[in-house]
Amino acid sequence: MDELVIAVAQLRMVDGDVATNLAHYTDVLTELPQPTDLILLPEMFPTGYQIRTSILEPHLGSSVAWMHNLAAHYDAMVGGTIGVTDAGKSYNRFYLVEPTGNVSYYDKQHLFAMAGEEKIFTAGNRRIVVNFRGWRIALQTCFDLRFPESARNCGDYDLLLYAASWPAARDYAWRSLLVARAIENQTYIAAANRVGDDAKGHAYVGHSCILDAEGKACSELPDVAEGILTARISKKHLAILRTSFPVLPKNADQ
Repeated sequence: MDELVIAVAQLRMVDGDVATNLAHYTDVLTELPQPTDLILLPEMFPTGYQIRTSILEPHLGSSVAWMHNLAAHYDAMVGGTIGVTDAGKSYNRFYLVEPTGNVSYYDKQHLFAMAGEEKIFTAGNRRIVVNFRGWRIALQTCFDLRFPESARNCGDYDLLLYAASWPAARDYAWRSLLVARAIENQTYIAAANRVGDDAKGHAYVGHSCILDAEGKACSELPDVAEGILTARISKKHLAILRTSFPVLPKNADQ
């Protein structure tokens, strides 16, 4: 399909309270436009950004089950990261759940040492591109944004997703780097960040956005506000840009 409707959820969350958070998100998402093809949630959306083993779920646990229900209900792919354990290791895992029940996942590669992620999480080591409704979708998580080589477009994706818990103290970097990644990779970007304060008093101002391949905003939410931003993106528009100003490998417009 040429067009894809994206919904990015910019959410408040109660750190460590999975039941309250998922019930709240279910209510917020009733505002989704119909139809929606892809719903993006922030980093560690069930628990908030908590770096402790007590909040970890098993791989394909209860929060992924909630994503399955959401995907089936809205006939949309649902994405977001969850702290999980799998085969004796722990990961900050970005899941994509399709309405068919298919699940793909990416493990965060660049762990945030300032928060102690490396003390409990294992860094991922594989690149993921998921094909959905004719779109090639790449995944990145929060701190990965600071490493352009992780997002390098080898001509293999059309849309880059970022799920994040990016604090207000470094908001300028968040906004600037997202624009840079869109421009240098000639790709649409959808980026979901949380709002509010976490349990340690860190503030988050959101600035979730959907950008086109020139780094221009298709849709964005003001700082602090909780809500859903949506945009309809076009492969035809992307192909025109990539053809008129070719910087990617030859298969980039496939």
